[in-house]
This record gives sequence, structure tokens and C-alpha cells, in this order.
Amino acid sequence: MEWRDHGILLSVRRHGESSAIIDVFTEEHGRHAGVVRGGAGRRMAPILQPGAQLDVTWRARLEDHLGSYHAEPLRSRAAAALSGRLALAGLNTVTALLSFCLPEREPHPDLYTRSEQLLDLLANEDLWPLAYLRWELALLEEMGFGLDLSACAVTGSRFGLAFVSPKTGRAVSREGAGEWADRLLPLPPVMLGHGDAGDAEIVQALRTTGHFLEAHLAPSLGNHPLPEARGRLMDLLSRRL
Repeated sequence: MEWRDHGILLSVRRHGESSAIIDVFTEEHGRHAGVVRGGAGRRMAPILQPGAQLDVTWRARLEDHLGSYHAEPLRSRAAAALSGRLALAGLNTVTALLSFCLPEREPHPDLYTRSEQLLDLLANEDLWPLAYLRWELALLEEMGFGLDLSACAVTGSRFGLAFVSPKTGRAVSREGAGEWADRLLPLPPVMLGHGDAGDAEIVQALRTTGHFLEAHLAPSLGNHPLPEARGRLMDLLSRRL
């Protein structure tokens, strides 16, 4: 068995004395692990950093085996990740959430493209938070927990949308919310593509998407807690306000 693809390195762990097992989110083969001979050595270790863009060739005797990777760097994101605390926290969050959410060996080409584009924005602190919010919404959609913000779940109106149902993920207008408003999640305009997308709105929106990651997506994956990296990112974004 053999195939070649390109992908985003999600994680690395040592294997034996000098090898490493890497987990790569590839465009055509999804999240896929394999052994890199010498991956923990002086030549390869600086290349095999989370977030790196790799050209990989995977080989195994049988399809269900762990197999081995030959990996060549396409571009490193280490410099971008070290450009600031937000960039490093962002890279750690994206790679951790992809590792947490993605089933093994199942292609998600649209999410792959979005993830690659998001990581390429790491060094741009002005654009990155909004791009990350849009990516997180796309992640929920890809995993089957997308939000329906097209119209009010109660009245059917497309106007005055201000809340999200924490159970269904559907939008609710102020009129439709009535006395239940305090039990609903906020729907800031940035989630609808409106307004100037200030930091305060983005943080508020991420608290809403975070509810669906934690209360809906995580339980479907065995009720494991969300990666701590996302909480650290939220703390950092909140301190920017």
C-alpha cells in the first residue's frame, strides 16, 4: 500500500530511540498517522513541528497497518507561530482541535483547505481572530453540529435575530425569544456576517460556538474534555478587550 499527499502536521510523539509517530491532516486521506524513521533525530526534528506543511508518502504492507511516512517540508510555520502569543496559541488550538475532532483516515477536503488558509494567517493578528471564528463554525458544520442562523426557529423571520438555542443551534429573534431570552446564547452580528467584527463580538461569538463544541461535539466523541489549548486561546483573546 502506498500513496502520496500533502498535509498539516498535527502532532509528533517519540517512537523508540530515534523515530517518531506523526499525525498528519492530509487533503485526500484525512487524519492519518505513520512512523518517520529518524524523526526524532537532529535533521528531522526541526522539520517535524506541529503546523508544518508537509509532502508525505505513506507506505504499509496492509491498509490497516500504522505504516511509515517519508516526509518532506513544504513550508514551516514555526516563525509565524513565534511571532506573538496569539499566533502560538492559535496554532496550538487549531492543531489540538483537529486532532480531537477528526476521525482517522476520513477525508475532509473542505475543512483541510480552510485549515491551511487559517494557519497561513497566523502572523496577522488583525485578521486572524475573525478567520478563526469562521473556521470554528466550519468545523462544527463539518462534524455534523452546524448552526442554522438563517431564520428564527420560532417565528420564521429572518430579521431581528439575536440569540441561538443551546439545544438546537438554531437562531431565535428577540420577538421569538420572549421570556426565554435569558436561557439562550447570544448571537452577535459578526456570526451573521454583519458589523465591524470587533474583538468583543468575536469573543462573545466564540463563547457561543464553544458551547456547541463542549456540550454537543465532545460528548459525541466519548465525552472527553475539549483540548486545554482552546481555553488558553479564549483567555488570551479576552485579555485583549
